[in-house]
Amino acid sequence: MTFTKRLRKPVMRGEVTCSVRIWRSPRVKVGGRYPLGPGAICVTGIREIGFDDITPALARRSGFQGVVDLLKVAKHGAGEKVYLVEFEYEE
Repeated sequence: MTFTKRLRKPVMRGEVTCSVRIWRSPRVKVGGRYPLGPGAICVTGIREIGFDDITPALARRSGFQGVVDLLKVAKHGAGEKVYLVEFEYEE
């Protein structure tokens, strides 16, 4: 699981604990560990949500200023399904 450069440090500090991703199908799995800095992201949950579930509060929790800011970054490839990925950073 990768993050834009500006989100990496907040993720490692535990300030960002979820990510909204727009994929064709899930690219991570619960229990999966994905390297980031000196540690790893451990996925604790993933579920499909709708675009209307992306609120300003969720965008801020994901490390973005707002919904528009999040949507500019969230789409990966030709994806159409929206996923909320919950995670913890472990060193």
